[in-house]
Amino acid sequence: MVLKIQAGDYKDMGVKRCADRSIFTFQCPKEIACAVLLFDKKTGERVERIEVTEKYCVGAVRSVAVSPLKTERYNYAYEIDGKIMRDPYARRVVGREKWGDLTRNLKKEQLLSGFVKNEFDWECDENPEIAAENMVMYKLHVRGFSMDDRGRKRGTFSAVQDKLSYLKGLGITSVEVMPVYEFEELMESKEGELKINYWGYTESDYFAVKSSYAYGKDAGVEFKTLIKQLHAKGMELIMEIHFDSEQTVSFMTEVLRYWVMEYHVDGFKLLGAALPMEGIARDPYLSRTKLFYENFSKELLEEEPSNLYAYNEEFLYPARKMLNHLSGDMIEFTEQLKKSHPAQHFVNYIANNNTFTLADIFSYNEKHNMENGEENLDGNDWNFSTNYGVEGATRRLFVKKIRDKQMRNAAAVLCLARGIPLIWNGDEFGNSQSGNNNAYCQDNKTGWVNWKNESRYVEYTEFIRELLIFRREHPILTAKEPFQMKDYRRVGYPDLSYHGAEAWIGGLNGSSKSIGMMYCEAYAVSEETDKELTFLYIGYNFYMGMQVFALPKLPKGKQWYQIMDTGESQPFYKEPKLLGKNFYEAYGQTISILIGR
Repeated sequence: MVLKIQAGDYKDMGVKRCADRSIFTFQCPKEIACAVLLFDKKTGERVERIEVTEKYCVGAVRSVAVSPLKTERYNYAYEIDGKIMRDPYARRVVGREKWGDLTRNLKKEQLLSGFVKNEFDWECDENPEIAAENMVMYKLHVRGFSMDDRGRKRGTFSAVQDKLSYLKGLGITSVEVMPVYEFEELMESKEGELKINYWGYTESDYFAVKSSYAYGKDAGVEFKTLIKQLHAKGMELIMEIHFDSEQTVSFMTEVLRYWVMEYHVDGFKLLGAALPMEGIARDPYLSRTKLFYENFSKELLEEEPSNLYAYNEEFLYPARKMLNHLSGDMIEFTEQLKKSHPAQHFVNYIANNNTFTLADIFSYNEKHNMENGEENLDGNDWNFSTNYGVEGATRRLFVKKIRDKQMRNAAAVLCLARGIPLIWNGDEFGNSQSGNNNAYCQDNKTGWVNWKNESRYVEYTEFIRELLIFRREHPILTAKEPFQMKDYRRVGYPDLSYHGAEAWIGGLNGSSKSIGMMYCEAYAVSEETDKELTFLYIGYNFYMGMQVFALPKLPKGKQWYQIMDTGESQPFYKEPKLLGKNFYEAYGQTISILIGR
């Protein structure tokens, strides 16, 4: 093979095609010998070594243009100081096409880098740029979401694509995917045996799509197709990416820019300790990309960017403690229900991948992680969960009924709060992980979504759908302006007020387990809008017994109607229930919605 070698352009790390040339650009100090290695795709044998001499070096970057090169015939790697290394900027990793292949020898195998074609017809694709107040998130693991379902596409991007109509019908606007870039899913256990790193927070090739998540041969095309179809349905894709302390801010921004420009990704959930979020958030290419992180610095928030989303457990603990009677504080709870900030948005969840599932919160007192092989020492010990008399699955009808009611209460707490509700995959139909709250290595029925539950939880899934519709129809629940708890528009009522056994209580008692929250919906429209006053009253009763809630007096001609009660298996009434009195009685451990009109 006769190849022509010239200086490359040094602009972009990795490999790119330019006319009949392939340009290889990588890091290597001038003092160290290096080369580009080509391997035959069919045989896997090395067929060419292209030395990259000092004259092709600028700083510590080497770049050569090789022509003519039929890339469809080869894979490649770099030889640096005598060691064979794959390209950290490769768009494809060769050797991990089969998920969880336990026959691989991690110590001896040589993973290679692959060439990709960038041709993809995006047609008229546009990022939907969904406003924060309209977002509802659904987090999933691409493999686990469909492995326990039917069909040949299980565990792939194509299987997720087949569920988009289901997710859209549920009310989801934004799909968050756990790592889908190329990560090493095999790891050694304490005993030296191979086991699965199911989640993917590990050694990674950040520019390559995970090949084993493809139904066909091209994972990149399937992932792009998934995103294109999401956008066609008015939905967006949020990528979860885990960085470690070794990566620089320039590398991180380069990774994020790549996924935005090449794959039209809408946002990123970033994981990693002390990430340089100031540098990432100030990158001009990412100014319209949603950035989700645990916390942002005061200095960054003072700049008031519009694309920052606080994503942490701040909502989870007050909600679980109140739901399960475990030292719940009503002041802390109501603050979470109404929190807002001018420079950031909030993601709320009660269950996630690194916690109990929603169903398990009400089925287990303790974590059950023995199958992880770490003597049950891994995972969070502070779950604020309750089993209601039986640890795990049960046939006791009373226990099952209270657990189902508590799941309805949890859904109501999540969907009626300000902030963006996030649903962990399968929680909408009672998915369980058998008490495992850290299923990072459970590539089996423990970690997979059990779609057989779907038929049993039809009413619960419908309830979540109705809650999300109700949320959209009442923008006072999601309005950006903070509640002032006063009548600053002079309409006769404050934007938000608290009520209990007596109306218009002056303050909150942290030890209380019930509260009525009345929203005046006039504050959800502009002051210039002439709209008749309507009211929304949500009664939270976390006591075991019945509580009486006083109802504020409405303007002349208006009455209170109850439209929802989580004490019912089908909580939303077909017809509003006229109360005709200045109070209502709520059964123990229920949440009610009333409308004043």
